[in-house]
Amino acid sequence: MKRENAPSALVAVTDFDGARSAPSPQDRLRALRRSGAQFRERFLDEPAVRYARSFDLLRIPYPAWYAFSGVYSQQLLKPHMVHLLARTVLIQFEDFEGQLRQLLFTPADHETGRDTPYFRRLSEQTPAFLHSTIAPIYGTVLDALASVGVAPEHIDYITYDHLHTQNLRRWLGTDGGPGLLPNARLLVHRQELASVAGLLPTQADWYCPDGLRGVAGDRIVPFDGSVQLGRGVALVHTPGHTEGNHSLVYRVPDGLRVSSENGVSADSWAPEVSRHNAIRRFAKATGAEVILNGNTQENSNDQYLSMVLEKTIAGTSASHGFSNVVPSSECSPHWLFPGAPTGHLWGATESGQLQRV
Repeated sequence: MKRENAPSALVAVTDFDGARSAPSPQDRLRALRRSGAQFRERFLDEPAVRYARSFDLLRIPYPAWYAFSGVYSQQLLKPHMVHLLARTVLIQFEDFEGQLRQLLFTPADHETGRDTPYFRRLSEQTPAFLHSTIAPIYGTVLDALASVGVAPEHIDYITYDHLHTQNLRRWLGTDGGPGLLPNARLLVHRQELASVAGLLPTQADWYCPDGLRGVAGDRIVPFDGSVQLGRGVALVHTPGHTEGNHSLVYRVPDGLRVSSENGVSADSWAPEVSRHNAIRRFAKATGAEVILNGNTQENSNDQYLSMVLEKTIAGTSASHGFSNVVPSSECSPHWLFPGAPTGHLWGATESGQLQRV
């Protein structure tokens, strides 16, 4: 199949238009449940993407207070830190012209990402000889691509649910030189771009300074609302964690998968069935049906609504009883920080058959 460098047009998804406009949060919640169920039924008719595989990149120490916002507020004994396992996901799909496309979701450049103010301070407070123990690195994005025989120049798109900690300059190139993904374009919500241009201190602590400086404008594809990229793959606007947050939705043979960092574990979208006592008891005491990842709650009401929308679209797994929402950075057990919930761990996932380009 002949490859073209120019991306095909994105198709607007209108299912969620107006769903957040009601004055009452409960009315917004009901509207999003309806529109999410409608979108789910429609998207289940889409063909499965050709291939989807996640790759472990690195572990990140992360405050439990952020990871499970609210859960430990009334507990005297609580874990201080948990571990997040960051992954990237390679997806092959057909665009609307039948062209095979390759998307990388959350490809983290951990070396330049260390310039993020929060992680820079954490690094400075930790003795250098402990860095590889506390934050072990399993591989790079280029290692992941090489392991399945995908050339960096064959990546068409990269996207992130939001731009926390991301430095895009190495991937996309700058006026000083080409990038390591020379044909990739960044798909990003227009509001996320606007936020990056004028951050408040509470936001700036989590963004890599100058992460887009010098990147050519034609390497960035901003979009509004929610969009479908091609057969079986879409980006759904899920604001709250950041105003421009979006979630990856893709069709797999056994249903739908949704991925974002609105939550950090399977328990975040199904706290009532968590095996973690603190999470389950908090959900039962408060009636909360999701637990927010709360390092920057730009709008906690919106984030709550977005997580309900994500679990509505994803549906519940018949095999493990949790929602089919896969956190882009998953809270997982580690000997230094053993307090992670273990009701269901997604781990690395794979579906479909890789198509050689």
